[in-house]
This record gives sequence, structure tokens and C-alpha cells, in this order.
Amino acid sequence: MPTRTHYTHVIFDMDGLLLDTERIYTEIMQRIASKYGKTFTWDMKVKMMGMPGLPSAQLAVSEMGLPMTGEEFLSKAKEHKQELFPHCNIMPGAEKLVNHLVNSNIPVALASGSMTSDFHTKTQNHKDFFSAFKIKTLGDDPEVKHGKPSPDVFLATAKKFPDSPEPSKILVFEDAPNGVLAAKSAGMGVILVPDSRMDSSLYNNPNQVLSSLNDFCPDEWGFPPFTDR
Repeated sequence: MPTRTHYTHVIFDMDGLLLDTERIYTEIMQRIASKYGKTFTWDMKVKMMGMPGLPSAQLAVSEMGLPMTGEEFLSKAKEHKQELFPHCNIMPGAEKLVNHLVNSNIPVALASGSMTSDFHTKTQNHKDFFSAFKIKTLGDDPEVKHGKPSPDVFLATAKKFPDSPEPSKILVFEDAPNGVLAAKSAGMGVILVPDSRMDSSLYNNPNQVLSSLNDFCPDEWGFPPFTDR
């Protein structure tokens, strides 16, 4: 087993990591694109993953050559979000890992590019699970001046831990290359749980790559081990 840095705090991304929302984002993008004879591709999706709402929308408009502004794109997407987001599922291994860390008194937090309104729509059927996150930073937090790959969301979240840990003691879980860059820029460790279709050349050199949160071994990183292994 390789020697790993021991961490004391954990920050989780949400979309595509804790919640299976990326497939829903893809459907929303394609619904809008198809009305204009356009196609939302996987390459476009990879570029947008981890970005907050408006910059992501602006990139979609630019990449697909849509006749609208980023704000107009968001407006069109809103009705689809209200329809589809309440049906997203928790990703495999997420509940087990988060509950284990919380029960082991490891401080955890949520850092997501989602706007507050979208966060509530996505999590409305999983309130018990997300109640574990007493600390969270969302995309419309005033401390987040720039979205991922800038480190703002992770640095803002770190400030909310009562014991003010050094960034080097915080381990981030991400599913997106932009999130990996953001965590590394913040001086934190980062584990990537990417979509299986993602080319490994895009990973941006995280500390570890996992195929699922089920594969994480807490004791390798300084946390109490799972008792059922």
C-alpha cells in the first residue's frame, strides 16, 4: 500500500459525485440543442463539468452556436430542471462514506457550483442524507467570485470549518477535471471519481482515481476504517 498524506477534513462536490445529476444535465442540454438542430456532445460536456450555472450556459451557447445569450439558455433550462432534478438518485457508495465520516466525527462539507434554488430542487427527495452537511458552499455564495477551475468554492468552504484547518489537511472528492484543478489550486488533496467514458488524459493528476465511492479506503488517508471490511 502506498504511503498517503493523512487528512483531517473532507469536502465533497455534489453533481455527478453524490447525486446522479450529470445524465439529467445532458438530457436538458440536448433538449434545448435539438430545437435548433444542434447536438450536445460528450466533449462539450467534459469542458462544462464542474462549472457554475452562467459560465456553463455561456459555454454551451458558444460551443453549439445557439442564437441566445447564456441568461436565455438558463431560462429555457429552468423548466426542464424543475421536471427532472427531483428524480435524481444518490450515487453508489455516497451514503455509506458520508455517514461513516460523520459517525467517526470527521468534519465534512459540501462545495457545489449549483445555485441555491437548483440545490433545493435536486435534494428535495434526499433531505435526510444532505442534512449531514452542516457546512456547504453553493455557486451563488458571495465568497465565490469565480467558478471552478478557480479555487474559490473550496477556499470559501474551508473557512467555514470551526477549527480552521490548513488546506493541506483537507481532502476533496470530485468527479470533474475542473474540480481537480480547483482543489489543487486551493492546496488540497483531491480524489477523482470520473465518468467511465472520460479519457484519463483529462484527469489533471489527482491524488487518486476511483471508479466509485465504494472503492474508497478511509484508513489509507488517515480516517477510521470501515468496520465491515
